[in-house]
Amino acid sequence: MSDKAPPGSVERGWDGPWYRVRAETWGASFLPSSGEDLDLVCNVDVFVDLEDGSRWSATVFTVAEVERLMQTWAGTDEALGGRYFWVSDGLIVRDPGIGNMTQVIAGLIETDEFSSIFQRLDGD
Repeated sequence: MSDKAPPGSVERGWDGPWYRVRAETWGASFLPSSGEDLDLVCNVDVFVDLEDGSRWSATVFTVAEVERLMQTWAGTDEALGGRYFWVSDGLIVRDPGIGNMTQVIAGLIETDEFSSIFQRLDGD
């Protein structure tokens, strides 16, 4: 398990199938595959709860994972033979790992870019 977490993180760890990171003003719940090394996660769903009570979601992919998926789809009917990649609530990051993804989420919240990328689940 990775010890990487954003500054000010107060809690992180497993809660059933969820890997949760709790910071002062937000919490993130990641759903990695069973037994997956947290430092190698490259495709994961995440739910984020902000201090204002709002709930948000995204699927986080690494650049390498997007390339792998597109290669897998090449020669199939999926995504026009792997010629494109699209998801409505997708966030693409450079580096794998829950620690890295958590740092990106913290940065997005700090710079007010978060609501442009994540999908709000509880209305406006």
